[in-house]
Amino acid sequence: MKKDLQFDFTVDKAIKTVFITREFAAELPLVWDAFTKPELLDQWVAPKPWSSKTKYMNFEVGGRRFYAMVSPEGLERWAIQEYTSITPKTNFKMFNTFADKEENRELPGSNWDHTFSEENGITKVNIAIFNESLERLEKMIEMGFSEGFKMSIDNLEKLLETLSQK
Repeated sequence: MKKDLQFDFTVDKAIKTVFITREFAAELPLVWDAFTKPELLDQWVAPKPWSSKTKYMNFEVGGRRFYAMVSPEGLERWAIQEYTSITPKTNFKMFNTFADKEENRELPGSNWDHTFSEENGITKVNIAIFNESLERLEKMIEMGFSEGFKMSIDNLEKLLETLSQK
């Protein structure tokens, strides 16, 4: 039985922040793993037909994920995520910025705050994305972040359905 699951995506330009709330019909440990394990992240992060490949990931405070979204033609768009705070199964924060394949950052970046909670088998994920500049926020929206993020979240929902049946 498919439940009505919450999905809110709000842009607040005054505080340069995007707020996302999404519910998943999956238990919290599985959703947490999907956000924190490279082998699972690579299965849903990029909007199709793009794919994601993690070069390395060290999920600990001060650790990093260095990954690329790869187009069907082989175009790579690299990003660095640095973990600044981790409270297992409930919250993690990271600094995110695009980079080149040699890990040279393209600043400014954004600070992501992920909060996880579960009630009656439904896991809610709240994400706040604070951008260092209004220009970066506006560019991110112009480049299709909203549509791309929604496509990635659809990928995640399908992955969670598959993993929940195992």
